[in-house]
Amino acid sequence: MRQLLTKVFGDGNSKQLKKLEKIADQIEEMEPEVQKLSNDELQAKTEEFKQRYQNGESLDDLLVEAYAVVREAAVRVLGLRPYYVQLIGAIALHNGDIAEMKTGEGKTLASTMPAYLNALTGKGVHIITVNDYLADRDSKEMGELYEWLGLTVGLNTNELSKDEKREAYAKDITYGTNNEYGFDYLRDNMVLYKEKMVQRPLHFAIVDEVDSILIDEARTPLIISGSQKRSQTNYMQADAFLQTLKGEEDYSYDEKTRNVQLTESGISKAEEYFNIENLYNLDNVSLTHHINQALKAHVVMQRDTDYVVQDGEVVIVDQFTGRLMKGRRYSDGLHQAIEAKEGLQIQKESMTLATITFQNFFRMYEKLAGMTGTAKTEEEEFRNIYNMSVVAIPTNKPIIRQDYADLIYKSVEGKYKALVRDIKERYDKGQPVLVGTVAVETSELISKALKKAGVKHNVLNAKNHFKEAEIIQEAGEKGSVTIATNMAGRGTDIKLGDGVVELGGLAVIGTERHESRRIDNQLRGRSGRQGDPGESQFYLSMEDELMRRFGSDNMRSMMERLGMDDDQPIESKMVSRAVESAQKRVEGNNFDARKQLLAYDDVLRQQRDIIYEQRYQVLTSDNLRDIIENMIRSTIDRNVHAYTQEEEEEKWDLDSLVDVLQANVLEPDELSVNDLKGKEPEEMTDYVMEIVKRKYDEREQELSEEQMREFERVILLRTVDSKWMDHIDQMDQLRQGIHLRAYGQTNPLQEYQMEGFQMFEEMIAAIEEEVAKYAMKAQIRDNLQRVEVASGTKAIAGGRQSQEKKRQPYVKKENVGRNEPCPCGSGKKYKNCHGKNA
Repeated sequence: MRQLLTKVFGDGNSKQLKKLEKIADQIEEMEPEVQKLSNDELQAKTEEFKQRYQNGESLDDLLVEAYAVVREAAVRVLGLRPYYVQLIGAIALHNGDIAEMKTGEGKTLASTMPAYLNALTGKGVHIITVNDYLADRDSKEMGELYEWLGLTVGLNTNELSKDEKREAYAKDITYGTNNEYGFDYLRDNMVLYKEKMVQRPLHFAIVDEVDSILIDEARTPLIISGSQKRSQTNYMQADAFLQTLKGEEDYSYDEKTRNVQLTESGISKAEEYFNIENLYNLDNVSLTHHINQALKAHVVMQRDTDYVVQDGEVVIVDQFTGRLMKGRRYSDGLHQAIEAKEGLQIQKESMTLATITFQNFFRMYEKLAGMTGTAKTEEEEFRNIYNMSVVAIPTNKPIIRQDYADLIYKSVEGKYKALVRDIKERYDKGQPVLVGTVAVETSELISKALKKAGVKHNVLNAKNHFKEAEIIQEAGEKGSVTIATNMAGRGTDIKLGDGVVELGGLAVIGTERHESRRIDNQLRGRSGRQGDPGESQFYLSMEDELMRRFGSDNMRSMMERLGMDDDQPIESKMVSRAVESAQKRVEGNNFDARKQLLAYDDVLRQQRDIIYEQRYQVLTSDNLRDIIENMIRSTIDRNVHAYTQEEEEEKWDLDSLVDVLQANVLEPDELSVNDLKGKEPEEMTDYVMEIVKRKYDEREQELSEEQMREFERVILLRTVDSKWMDHIDQMDQLRQGIHLRAYGQTNPLQEYQMEGFQMFEEMIAAIEEEVAKYAMKAQIRDNLQRVEVASGTKAIAGGRQSQEKKRQPYVKKENVGRNEPCPCGSGKKYKNCHGKNA
């Protein structure tokens, strides 16, 4: 067996495979011994393994026996026996690597072995899928196996309450989507009580469709946001102005970079329309922003490709999966600009309350593994960013699918005619066909053409994804024609119906090349599973987006010179190489974008780690007096140094220093200039701290121990949360404008790091000053209730989910701080809302 695998896969992968095969052989050898065990004896193995682990044996020591037990249990419970190649994939997963297993090779079953083994530690295993349907399906189907072996299984979904989520995370093995795990992490770091946290420390994760989650979705950070009140009329005015412009004359659009901007003519029209002298004056920054977003909404963002309009709302379409991303909103006012374009009600803008990239979230796991059918093309990125190797696992049976060379047409119209003709011929003979499209719009176009041709078919796209499982189950039946966006390429298995093998198996037809080779390979991989026959064919045209953006102009002119008809294809290695070259360029651009996003998020990650650790300390510590005293000392020290910077003592401004200290930490009669005269700065700090400690002792005597400790928590949580959220928003704004520094011959990333660090230091100082003031000045009886600084709603890539709380009637409370959130629920500070006239 080993020689055969090495022969098939060559030397590149063979070293890794040889190591894994040795272990797989040992598991095979154990099979007869494990088969002799009764059900009770097999089930008792779980407790035995746990005990052995507690007694010092490592998971590696237990692997061979544990895998043999799971394999035998799978036969008895599920009626499925993992193949030899699935054992190899399962060992790679335990090692924290990526198992590249082709479609239909049983990744889900392979994952049960490392999940079981790592769950023996009691620290929890997370199995991460791309959608709720797969998480639900796998948790039920594989859950039978785990539960039979004595482990517990949980399912983490968006609908669960906090208590239900906590229960799901407490299980040995928990299924859920990448979004849900990420948002739970962010929400856990916004809770007011430790008991409200739902996650345990992140131990081991197996990521299904790992390339989709860690590569494709890595460009979009997870964001939790709250609402921000801005005028909706600005969007409508900008949209109305845009209706007066003419393409090319008033604005220019670069299709390669997807950048659009006003020309000189457009700028003049804007100045005349809005009655201003100079559009780019500082006073007009907001107006320029709204015009730019309106331009992007009209020119760059295409309906039924980038988004769909459903039930009066703009819903984003995921460019990688074709799924509707309900509840997510474009950031920076773009979503509102699209709403104005479509004549819909304009929703509120939001501010960022918490954010993290998938790269940084998943790198927090102690061990991370992944599986997919296509990962080798991104091996470098997996190794550099996640420290994971890609192991290409051989197929159980040789692949006999026929992958035909691309057919390239001069025009889109010619391509579609030929494509429909091909589908009709296959339909007439009964061969099932899966047609893969990149956009919703394309799937609907082809659907119309097939109706005209009398071809019965199903359409699976973002508009009817709820029928996904049912449609995919029928896609391999005789005479079945299915049109699907990229969503059908993930986690779903198409089984062939009776008589289909004789007709050549499932025919996969691609309507254009995706910008990523992996997505194309995923589509091809729907056919030819487990040694089944099958065919794949891509139809391209010189007018396809990929060809327009990156294809060679020489090819189009060559087709013109040859006088080729619209529906006459060419097949040439030169064209195929050009297509692949274009895809590699796009992949390279996307890799650079992800690396840049990570580099910027790493700045925020270091800051986030400090704040979240401090927050956790606040939630879990019994006594926070030392932390608060240190903050007060820092505040005093900063002020002392600010007013005693001069070398000559006579020039020190002790009057101002006393005023500042009395305003922030002491009462008017507790400190005078005479108390500080003749002392060195360090002695001044010590002197003032003695007074502070004495006052603090008096407070502790006035109140119960419980009240004092809760008071400390309240002021720390309120201050840290409000300052951190403001800081994230400021960092977000800095990030958006930092690229302009490149014009000044400076490195934007370095500038972002330096300024971000400076802003963070300023935030820490602001936290310390506010905590010092609250601790020494606040009336304790009115501040014992922990209050959320802002109620956030989840989002992705700056998207916002509109689940805002209804504003409550305003009821005046005593001693609301001027910088605290207004009790009315507006989200504004009290001084800017109901406190204006107070």
